[in-house]
Amino acid sequence: MTTEPAFPDLHGAATGVGSMPGTDAREAARTAVGALEQLPYLPELPARGPGADMIGRGAGLLVELFAHTEPSGWRFADRPGRDTRRAHSWLGEDLDALEEFTQGYRGALKVQAVGPWTLAASIELRNGEKALRDPGARRGIADSLTEGLRRHLEDVRRRIPGAQVVLQLDEPSLPAVLAGAVKTASGFQRLRSVDRQVAEEGLRSVIGKLDVPVVVHCCAPGVPIPLLRRAGVAGVSLDFSLLTERDDDDLGEAVEAGTRILAGVVPSTDEGLSDPAGSVQGVRTLWRRLGLDPELLGRRVLVTPTCGLAGASPDYARRALSLSVKAAQSLVDNPE
Repeated sequence: MTTEPAFPDLHGAATGVGSMPGTDAREAARTAVGALEQLPYLPELPARGPGADMIGRGAGLLVELFAHTEPSGWRFADRPGRDTRRAHSWLGEDLDALEEFTQGYRGALKVQAVGPWTLAASIELRNGEKALRDPGARRGIADSLTEGLRRHLEDVRRRIPGAQVVLQLDEPSLPAVLAGAVKTASGFQRLRSVDRQVAEEGLRSVIGKLDVPVVVHCCAPGVPIPLLRRAGVAGVSLDFSLLTERDDDDLGEAVEAGTRILAGVVPSTDEGLSDPAGSVQGVRTLWRRLGLDPELLGRRVLVTPTCGLAGASPDYARRALSLSVKAAQSLVDNPE
């Protein structure tokens, strides 16, 4: 039986979800590394345009599969084109900037990529229909993405040899995939739901072939926590404000099993920020409700914004990351 890669042993840690505002890779890397001492991350800058967005960057990671933009969105193509080249160029620029600001760094480091189900729900086949409809296409995407991620992780470790890399797979479409809520290309109908076991196996086929701990991020309601755990995740990242008491048992079992919870509690767009302790009060309340050991709070929970910061102002993005750090420390200092 294989052992899943262990999540880094962090205490009172915070991190970002992925995206940052603006188009300056060096400034974004400086902020992500400077603000987040325990778990800095590789920023994404979707404001640069197609190829820098989540789906475009994911398409650029695929091996021997190529995509380009159409008026309707991303679509598979026979050969690499301008959009693929741009995705590769921007990822290289981001990695160059991260490498510059992590000279001599030793510790945990997070990188993000779109997951196989959200990719399949977002990219169209050449006939214009979503790849999610075609089981063969879905398997091809998962296999291609796995190889692309392996190469990407090797590159990150070569550039930052002291990094203990954590991979975050972004799966905002997963609840819709399971619920049969993904619209067809026409927008007038919805694709059939994907069986939960099939969805689990699809994620496991990617996670199980990578030699790093994997977190799945989903900022939609109805995050399937038990499915993700069975698929082999080391952590679940979610918007804490979307949780309901129906999620209590799943969360409690995950925490007790050692799964890290990346709790999105800091608003991701410009809003009045509460004090650090106040932003994580809901986490403390949940902990008491579940009867969990308060001393586990700082080790099992990491604090993040609710989602990516692309829609925020640069100043707010910096303050949101700083507040996340202070809020995470408050869980250690005052767990009850």
